[in-house]
Amino acid sequence: MRLGVMFERDLPPESLIPFARHLDTTDADDLWVVEDLGWTGSVSSAATALAVTERLRVGIGIAPAPLRNPALLAMELGNLARLHPHRLAAGIGHGVQDWMRRAGALAPSPLALLEETVVAVRALLRGETVTAEGRAVRLDGVRLVHPPAVPPPVLTGVVRPRSLALSGRVAEGTILPEGFDAGRVAEARKLIGETGGDHEVVVFVHLYVDDDPARVREAVRPAAAEQAGFLGVAPEDVPMAAGSAAEAADVVRSLWEAGADTVVLRPVGAEPLGHVDRILAVLR
Repeated sequence: MRLGVMFERDLPPESLIPFARHLDTTDADDLWVVEDLGWTGSVSSAATALAVTERLRVGIGIAPAPLRNPALLAMELGNLARLHPHRLAAGIGHGVQDWMRRAGALAPSPLALLEETVVAVRALLRGETVTAEGRAVRLDGVRLVHPPAVPPPVLTGVVRPRSLALSGRVAEGTILPEGFDAGRVAEARKLIGETGGDHEVVVFVHLYVDDDPARVREAVRPAAAEQAGFLGVAPEDVPMAAGSAAEAADVVRSLWEAGADTVVLRPVGAEPLGHVDRILAVLR
């Protein structure tokens, strides 16, 4: 059971360095970085975090397939994996469709693009020469000159049933967004299906630690509303690791018990590492 922490996209990019260094001194297992339109690039963030830490695994959550040519993405991931063996987890997803439209990268078939991208990237990271003539991905005899000795795991960031089944077929793990409670995590694992091997399920969850219930409600309200809109549920149905340190820790444990292999905390508020330190004090 792994525990990760997300570097919030609204934080100044230069604060990633002290953030990562502090997290490297704690009992956390992972640091996850994001790639959202207009905020920051995940590969440069991952490279920075890996360079200034010694033990943390750094996860990319997630690189949108429509914005990333699979050959270039495999080159970037392979380079990081060679420089920092066993310390990278690479998430790839459909991308938020409105963002992809605004970037001029909307895919005619998001499912086909994601599957073909994951298959091609994984093959390239294994050192194979890849020729593909798919619906979305076309490669002609492409190979990495310096493939990593140990390819990093490639996960998909997906939500809906067909995409979860796709993830079970072609990826080494699945990233579930904020808003999945224990029941939805268990259902997702069923949709992913029997993978015939290790398939890591990563679940994101917002974090806010405070003993004052009124402050907690006020602090998490915007995040709950945003995620509720994305998932199509009511804000009160968005689970959060919020409340006292013990209450927040119980939510994390419930996600582990439901089948999450890794729970990634997404701290809310101006002092994210303070919330992380408080929950770690009772969780580990």
